[in-house]
Amino acid sequence: MHLSGPLDGSGGVRLGEPLDGSGGVRFGQSPQGAIAAPPDPGDTAPSPLRDPHAPAPPQPPKRRWPRRRSSDGNGRPPKPRLRKLRFFSILIGLMALAIVSTVFGMMMAVASDVPLIENEQQYRHELHNSLLYDDHWRPIGLFAPPNHVVIDSYGDISRYMRDGIVAVEDKRFWTDPGVDIRGIARAFIADVTGGSRQGASTISQQFVKNALSEQSNRTIFEKLREAALAYHLTRKWSKEKILTQYLNSIYFGNGAYGVESAARVYFGWAHGFNTQPNAVDASSTSTTGCGDGTTGSPPVQRPKCASVLAPWEAALLAGMVAAPSALDPVAHRQAAQERRDLVLKDMLEQHYITRAQYEYAIKQPLPTANEIQQPSEPGAAPYFTSWLRPQILAAMGLGRGVPASVAEYRAYYGGLRIRTTLDLQLEQAAQQAISQDLPTIPGQQPAASLVAIDNGTGEVRAMVGGQIVGGHEDFSRSQFNLATEGHRQPGSAFKPFTLAVALESGFGPDSLFTSAPADFIVPNSGGKEHFIVHNFGNSYSGTATLAQATDVSDNSVYARLGLEGLGPTGTRRVARLASRMGIRSPVSHNPAMILGGLSIGVSPLDMAHAYETFATGGVRVYNPQLGDPDQGPTGIAQINCPLCRTKVMLDHPTYQRVLPQPIAQEVHDMLTGVVQSGTGTGAAISGVDVAGKTGTTTNYGDAWFVGWTPAMTVAVWMGVPDRLVSMATDYNGGPVEGGTYPATIWHDFMVQALPILAAEAQAQGGHANTNTTSTATDTAGLGSAVSTDTGSTAIPTPLSTTPQVGTANGPTGATGAGNGAVGGGATGGGAGGAGGGTAGGTVGDGGTGGGTGGGGGGTTGGGGGT
Repeated sequence: MHLSGPLDGSGGVRLGEPLDGSGGVRFGQSPQGAIAAPPDPGDTAPSPLRDPHAPAPPQPPKRRWPRRRSSDGNGRPPKPRLRKLRFFSILIGLMALAIVSTVFGMMMAVASDVPLIENEQQYRHELHNSLLYDDHWRPIGLFAPPNHVVIDSYGDISRYMRDGIVAVEDKRFWTDPGVDIRGIARAFIADVTGGSRQGASTISQQFVKNALSEQSNRTIFEKLREAALAYHLTRKWSKEKILTQYLNSIYFGNGAYGVESAARVYFGWAHGFNTQPNAVDASSTSTTGCGDGTTGSPPVQRPKCASVLAPWEAALLAGMVAAPSALDPVAHRQAAQERRDLVLKDMLEQHYITRAQYEYAIKQPLPTANEIQQPSEPGAAPYFTSWLRPQILAAMGLGRGVPASVAEYRAYYGGLRIRTTLDLQLEQAAQQAISQDLPTIPGQQPAASLVAIDNGTGEVRAMVGGQIVGGHEDFSRSQFNLATEGHRQPGSAFKPFTLAVALESGFGPDSLFTSAPADFIVPNSGGKEHFIVHNFGNSYSGTATLAQATDVSDNSVYARLGLEGLGPTGTRRVARLASRMGIRSPVSHNPAMILGGLSIGVSPLDMAHAYETFATGGVRVYNPQLGDPDQGPTGIAQINCPLCRTKVMLDHPTYQRVLPQPIAQEVHDMLTGVVQSGTGTGAAISGVDVAGKTGTTTNYGDAWFVGWTPAMTVAVWMGVPDRLVSMATDYNGGPVEGGTYPATIWHDFMVQALPILAAEAQAQGGHANTNTTSTATDTAGLGSAVSTDTGSTAIPTPLSTTPQVGTANGPTGATGAGNGAVGGGATGGGAGGAGGGTAGGTVGDGGTGGGTGGGGGGTTGGGGGT
């Protein structure tokens, strides 16, 4: 066989070609019969193995497509469509693998974060209410935001409420893994394509979102994180627990956070929220009312209001979750009705209620505006509780480097058990005294505020901060706390601070002063401004001792004492002492401040606090650990905090001497005369050592009595709360003065309080609080202790104990008819009053007004104290 072509691939038989006649020399055929191929354009150089004169070998025909590495088995290449499909299949697989890997990695990362999140309380799992108790561990109520009450038990939620929320929000709740895959897919597509962000989360995911306080416009990555948390949460918690905490975390409108608050706000009227059994609505499903604590005799524990919700009530609340404002039953009644009925239909279709229940439920009316009750403080002592709120938050670290969210969580949901200083029996006695003594005046109903402080510990034992309605404080009428926020003019109740400065300066009870109208030039006015002082009724005694002037609250004497006797710095010295003793509002230096005319008034709490310093012999008692950071009276005795490093935090009062004991004793002795024979006789209690001072402003808009016994110091203020209104004719046709209603309220409260205190002391073994040291404490386990005052002393001994038989006669009485009052005997001797004369009026504010003093006679004062 002859091969006419060379073996270099340039012609003839080519390597790799089939020998089937498609090119080259066909086997069994002569060269002359071979098919000639066109010359190769690249074959221009002669081959050294070929005869240059020989004709070119035939070439194979050109191919119609490029050579392929693979074919369909018949020598044909694959189609382009199949090729693209294969490419995209591989690409999609890789993308899916990447997404799965990312999601898996994210979920594993979140899984590792779950214990940390739980430990740091980044979302509110296992919410537990904090509870308030009085000083004897008697329950006061929940300590929670006024609009958020937490339910601890799944069984405390009506089954209709549980079923309704599942029916409308997450039908597959009981079977899903906590994650809505389809919802996440929709959100992913919308996020990628730029569409609107999608919802459709499970209840578990919604709870995580609420607990993390996430905004509604979350990204897909935030949704993935929530989904991962929800998935892991479902593996750790039961469905019942998740549903309970979800219902605790959602907002229902009208200030109600959580299902219990919502039940109270919308249906508390129907179920007797915090009422006695006989006050429960006849249609109520509860026979004891619902809410906090117990009711009736014997006591019966009230059920949670959420536990007694009927199907139509539960359906309304469940439907409002989607849009609380748009589905408000008052503002958008028709929309709320349609939504409620839709939820009832879902409950019927999912077999949560029967056809008969459905037909009955859709006929029930929605609550009206008058029936919706806004959340409020606990009913037993709402103003006291409102005063404690910022103090408890401070004890949990707010303002001391702890984030507000963490401090609020500890305070409201950390399961605190807070023993306050309040005595519920004394609180009830205070409310009763005000309720029975305060007059009803058409058109300008006045109110009274009372604060009682324990002299030995500085603890607030009773606080009335608002109007009494039906024998109880009406917090719903006004949340303004008159006891702590009401800064009113004190009138002559401010004079004891001037008296103390005068006694420190060398004046004494027998120092003589002129009792006559006075005209003083106001300092730094260039002689252009005058301070003119008058007594009440323009009655003057000519001359009077400092003790006599104190008894009858002689303005002219005290003006001369403060503005002349104490020199040009007198007003500043008085202001400084008042602040050191416990007045925390700014005290002005104007001349009228000597008589109680202040640019900013004082609160009953501060007046009781400052007078307590007199009662303790000049030692101020305050609490910087668990109470007010500005050294105010004590309201918190103990905090049990499961989430704090310091599990039990105890109050340790601080004692600081601010007035020499002999000076405080002289003030005490002189103010007993006010009660025995002066303007404060309405507060006198037979056999009890009482010292105090009245105060009345010139326009009769404010009336005070502040006084103390060996056990307690009590301040009483009376006036119209929201404006200055004269009470010039409201006491049996005459003016309301400090010696009228305020002194009577003080007396009636103390008459009830003293037996209560005696019985409690006997039950405790006859011993009072015996803490003698003040130590720094780790507040809320925050690692930073509050330092104690370097001037701290042991608990002071009260200036007087129970009255003793006097061994000395009282001082000689001033001229006038009648003998001096019987002395209380602070030191065993009589403190006989300078007697006789007409009844003394109270002092005026700003230098006007005043009281008539005891007149003529030189009779001897009454005998020794009894």
